[in-house]
Amino acid sequence: MANKPVVAIVGRPNVGKSTFVNRLLGARHSIVDDQAGVTRDRIYFDVEWMEKEFTLIDTGGIIPGDDDEIMVNIFTQAKVACEEADKVIFLVDGKDGINPIDYDIANVLRKSGKEIFLAVNKIDSPEKFANITDFYALAIGEPIAISALHGSGGVGDLLEAVTKDFGYIENEEKAEHIRIAIVGKPNVGKSSIVNALLNKERVIVSNIAGTTRDAIDSKVKYEGEEYILVDTAGIRKKSKVDWGIEKFAVDRSIRAIRNCDIAVLVIDAKEGISDQDKKIANTIIEAGKGMILAINKWDLIEDKNSNTINKFEKEIELEMPFLNFVPKIFISAKTKQRLVNIYKLSKEVYEQATKRVTTSLLNKIVLDAISMNPPVSIRGKRLKLFYSVQVKTQPPTFVLFINNEDFLKDNYVKYLENKLRESFGFKGTPIRITAKEKKENKK
Repeated sequence: MANKPVVAIVGRPNVGKSTFVNRLLGARHSIVDDQAGVTRDRIYFDVEWMEKEFTLIDTGGIIPGDDDEIMVNIFTQAKVACEEADKVIFLVDGKDGINPIDYDIANVLRKSGKEIFLAVNKIDSPEKFANITDFYALAIGEPIAISALHGSGGVGDLLEAVTKDFGYIENEEKAEHIRIAIVGKPNVGKSSIVNALLNKERVIVSNIAGTTRDAIDSKVKYEGEEYILVDTAGIRKKSKVDWGIEKFAVDRSIRAIRNCDIAVLVIDAKEGISDQDKKIANTIIEAGKGMILAINKWDLIEDKNSNTINKFEKEIELEMPFLNFVPKIFISAKTKQRLVNIYKLSKEVYEQATKRVTTSLLNKIVLDAISMNPPVSIRGKRLKLFYSVQVKTQPPTFVLFINNEDFLKDNYVKYLENKLRESFGFKGTPIRITAKEKKENKK
């Protein structure tokens, strides 16, 4: 993968740089404090926005000419950050207004030769919007009003301007080994499945819930293809997880889901589907992983007939309708019934999760879907699709460039997802569809 573009954020102390970084990351990674100069060193973060990735450098507040040792160091760090960066966001305080230090920083930034974006922070009400006009005096360019604290204002406009020429996320080459995580509640037979697939007692098997504490990796070869099987600790309800070893074991199981290619969710055929099974399934989908539903202990179901599987599948459809795209397999770790199909299905799902659709064909399918069933008009306006593109695999991710993001409600996204599945399959993998508003050129 090519090196990510680098964006530095600079400004005098206490203008809200770390708050802005936290807004982009969705978490309080940078230290936020009212005391000036809390962030002293430059800190690097990987940011993903609208399927584009870049590295953001958070710097300490600049006070040019200050002889205080800490402030001199901050100024040096910021200058180095500007040298490293492809683009620079110059953050100023719209609440306090323009400051003499802002002029000094502007002079330094102009000499850097980098593309500068002037962001006026703390504009969190309409009456404060007039404050931004003062900042034209910095001669940096068009000021963009934002509120880092509330996420309002032109944060999106700022990021769109900064990333306009950044490339979309490209996936790494396909992995040498398909990584399969065997997950589920305690005592559903995960370790027994792994042992049966490996043909050896690699993992301790017990009827006592919680025997497996760690996520255990095992490499195996089947029909010329190499796989890594990951046995995981059972994931219980949060309220029933004891602090300590069990909590960390569950955390490792969640991490195993995030690190795998395919998650095999094991369900106990005797117990049926539980709320916890649904929660684990949602965790897999949120992680964007390919999924197989394995109903284990099928040998224990009595009086089976040709319709028994159909009945169970209907129960799954009723209880877990959000898993309609996921293949189901009825197995027995004890008798090894249909067990090797886990390998075959994992390979199929992996191929679906890494599938790429040509842009021309994608646009035809999406346009046809919109023509057949357009969304309800909003204030007399109708959805207009400019173009659509697949920007990522694992999971397949699509961006639709449209005239108004409000048209893309959840139910309409689901409709488009179904149309994409009808056309391209995507068996066993979640699909991501996002909208990006694009202004129409008026002649």
